[in-house]
Amino acid sequence: WKKLYLAHHWPVTVCKMSANDCEDPPEYWTIHGLWPDKAEECNRTWHFNVSEIKDLMSDMRHYWPDVLHSSLNRTQFWKHEWDKHGTCAATLEVLNSQKKYFGKALELYQHIDLNNCLLKAGIKPSSSYYQMTAIKEALTRFYGVTPKIQCLPPEEGEKAQTIGQIEFCFTKELQLRNCTALKGESALMQADLKLGTEELSVCSDTLPTYYPSQVQ
Repeated sequence: WKKLYLAHHWPVTVCKMSANDCEDPPEYWTIHGLWPDKAEECNRTWHFNVSEIKDLMSDMRHYWPDVLHSSLNRTQFWKHEWDKHGTCAATLEVLNSQKKYFGKALELYQHIDLNNCLLKAGIKPSSSYYQMTAIKEALTRFYGVTPKIQCLPPEEGEKAQTIGQIEFCFTKELQLRNCTALKGESALMQADLKLGTEELSVCSDTLPTYYPSQVQ
């Protein structure tokens, strides 16, 4: 693989996609995962062991919660992320254990500080619409790179898309880079967030964009 995606998702949108047992989703961007761009389930014998990340537990619960299942002792989401993505990311020395993988993802999340950046740019959850280009410009201005932004397409009779996921890309040296494919790179992997029938796809630049503040 060539690059890593640090995916943040917007809990309110995640809950909108799936009427699971979402209760009071956090009103801040949380971690969805840290994903190598072209590999999945690289080592099925390397099992997730929650005791390896016990020092990270309070941060994990806060910044990387299982939005769809509100009970705090659920580790299913982290297990899934480790099995599918962590075992592949582990080819890098800085990510080659569960503690390093989850710890480094938390560190990158703090470093990106997406919640603060959006607030500083005046982009906050609201019942009115944003232009996708304005959101993109704010992020690019702030970070110097273009992230990948994913939305829920408009529902029947709606005219607006709903922002759901923002992914930042990193090189293998964990430096920020653009998420767009460089020459010679194959097409980007698709969102792996499919819940019920709805799924996220790359946001349209022309549709008004809803950044919802609570589950409707």
